[in-house]
Amino acid sequence: MHEATPSIPTAAPPAAPGPRSFWRHVAGSLRGEQHDYTSLPLPTAILLLAVPMVLEMGLESLFALVDIFWVNRIDDGWAGLESTNGAAVAAIGMTEGLISTVYALAFGLGMAVTAMVARRVGEKDLKGAAVAGSQAIGLGLCVGLLIGVPAAFFAPELLSLMATDEHARAVEVGSGFARWSMASTVVIVLLFLQNAIFRGAGDPMLALKVLTVSNGLNLLLDPCLIFGVGPFPAMGVEGAAIATCTGRTVAVLYQFHLLTRGSGRVRLDRLVHIAFGPMWKMLKLSFGTVGQFLIGTTSWLFLTKFVNEFGEQAGAGYTTGIRILLFALLPAWGLANAAATLVGQNLGAGRPDRAERAVWLTGFYDMLFLAVVTVVMELFPEVIVDVMASGDEVRGHALATLRICASGYVCYAWGMVAMQAFNGAGDTATPTWITFFCMWCVQLPLAYTLGFHTDLGPTGVFWSIPIAETVFAVVSVILFRRGRWRDVKV
Repeated sequence: MHEATPSIPTAAPPAAPGPRSFWRHVAGSLRGEQHDYTSLPLPTAILLLAVPMVLEMGLESLFALVDIFWVNRIDDGWAGLESTNGAAVAAIGMTEGLISTVYALAFGLGMAVTAMVARRVGEKDLKGAAVAGSQAIGLGLCVGLLIGVPAAFFAPELLSLMATDEHARAVEVGSGFARWSMASTVVIVLLFLQNAIFRGAGDPMLALKVLTVSNGLNLLLDPCLIFGVGPFPAMGVEGAAIATCTGRTVAVLYQFHLLTRGSGRVRLDRLVHIAFGPMWKMLKLSFGTVGQFLIGTTSWLFLTKFVNEFGEQAGAGYTTGIRILLFALLPAWGLANAAATLVGQNLGAGRPDRAERAVWLTGFYDMLFLAVVTVVMELFPEVIVDVMASGDEVRGHALATLRICASGYVCYAWGMVAMQAFNGAGDTATPTWITFFCMWCVQLPLAYTLGFHTDLGPTGVFWSIPIAETVFAVVSVILFRRGRWRDVKV
């Protein structure tokens, strides 16, 4: 029987480390120094893990934000390209709806990898962590190729499934973008899984370095390939996908180098280890995490479909607003990922009470961060949207998306941290059922009802998002306090 689980602290949390001490640790991490996250003071441990993870998730979301920025310039007539009247942006949104299933698999498999590697590192079994990493890469290659090859071949047909009759132009313009995006499935999966190895090992700085390289290439190549700068041909929206695919491929090659010859805590003797028994065990552990993201992303697919029913302008505005919100929200997921690593490593070290304290403290930090995001999105959304979108109707829908969706972020901070804590402990079933209930039983029926059976229209669809996220947070925290995650074996 467990000891009584402490309630959420009402007193001030432990003080974070002083700036000089913290930045000394960060500088050491950049030089390859390693830290024992099972013994460091919790505020220091959280910040050392969270800062690079926040930056990592921000850089991952930057891929999408940069694409939207430059593709919107097509409709402004840059470089003489023909305006698509929002069709190019809508095509990106529909493609992202399709590829969200790939992200779901990558995130889900990655959380299982993080949990296994973190548990082995907490047990001081670095050899076992390396074997798990090699098996994860083998699994990523199999899954990525199995999905990516047929998806790339049938990309136009898949894109058509997301479109209404009004989106024929979007399908025509975006087929090349969709084909390149789906062809990069194996690269996306490997990128996420290998960064999951770094996170589980407590080396988030390595993941940050990888995404810095890939984003740098994407930033340089996007305008060149879209508008035909210098020796590059003008490829329009398709060029955005090629730029992103190139940046991610180089990042994966860099990960290979870091995992086999770098100075990280986990170093692989064999880059790829195909062992179907252990891989099946890893896959079973990932069923819950993959299920969580598949449920969530399937819900987003339906939301995109609902919004598209109100026309291309509504779809383009919603896509732009969601991209902006993801740029703000994914760093918060990076902070939540720090909780997953701390839970996994501290359970491996036999310190479940410390793991729980880490979750409450991380949730507090995440809440503060998203409170700032909420204030910015509620008071100054025009400043952000004017940079990203053109056209009064598109801008109006983007502004509504920002203001409405951000209204639930303060509560949602606790939900995302609790969910990642469950996953880091290896209890993937609990957050899967929570996600199913909140997304499919609350969000989708509410979105359909408010969108199509009231006068709210697309804003009714938007309002279903913060309502469902608030329910998600309340249920997650209640179940986490019960403490059953402490007994999960990984």
